[in-house]
Amino acid sequence: MKKPRSILKIIFCPPAAVGIPIAVFGLGFVAAVLLYDVQKPVLRYGSYLASAYALIISVTLAVGFFRLHSPKKALYSTKIGNKYLTDPYFKNRVSLAFGLAVNLAYIAIKLFSGFLYHSSWFIALAVYYILLAIMRFGLIHPCGSISEELRRCRSCGFILFAMTIALGGIAAFMVYQNRHFSYPGYLIYAMAAYSFYAVITAIVNIFKTRKFNSPIISAAKSVNLVAALVSILALTTAMIAQFGDDDPEFRMIMVGAVGGAVCAVAMEEAIRMILQSSMKLKRAKGED
Repeated sequence: MKKPRSILKIIFCPPAAVGIPIAVFGLGFVAAVLLYDVQKPVLRYGSYLASAYALIISVTLAVGFFRLHSPKKALYSTKIGNKYLTDPYFKNRVSLAFGLAVNLAYIAIKLFSGFLYHSSWFIALAVYYILLAIMRFGLIHPCGSISEELRRCRSCGFILFAMTIALGGIAAFMVYQNRHFSYPGYLIYAMAAYSFYAVITAIVNIFKTRKFNSPIISAAKSVNLVAALVSILALTTAMIAQFGDDDPEFRMIMVGAVGGAVCAVAMEEAIRMILQSSMKLKRAKGED
């Protein structure tokens, strides 16, 4: 297990002396391709990969920098800040509450747009965020026992299963109706950095929270991972629409591949949550 992890660390978390030149070269390569309107498919598709890798490196370098110059000392001196940093359950509830607030805003916007423009596309997005909000709301309240945590985790697994079906519908809309997310101006670069940061942070947190042996915290981190992967799907469609050519076949392949991968991970997380929680509940019932 250590070897793959060390290889991934070398690839995605290089030292600053190596990572900064890679990030500068990758972003410069993309800028040159766009500036000179290069039409060779190898160079254009290579620029997409270079931009993605450069953004990942930039995010990991930024995270490393802020860890070295962390404002944690100031937070430790405050009562709420200290509780947030030392109490994993409180930190998990704060994170869920923030995510729930964002979800409710998205639901209102997408439902209003869906009914206003009679768009099944916006309504499908609203259904996804409604399910996400329900799941986060169910995880916010503290549990009285490990059995209650397991039952709530299993319920979230069923909701996540339904969410994956909704997500499959969204991906199908993207592919067959040529729909895509869009970000105005240079906001797409900020969203790209955020999306890669969200995915990396979600993966790291899943490994970190295993030591707590808490089904609720584990379920919350799985939800965050799925939400982060959906942002990658949205980013993929936005980047193809803004920087790609008008080849519909390429767009279908890329969106279908990324959408399929996201749905596969979401389904795996849902099934894992359902099966693990059910087996632990059965074992606990047998012991009682």
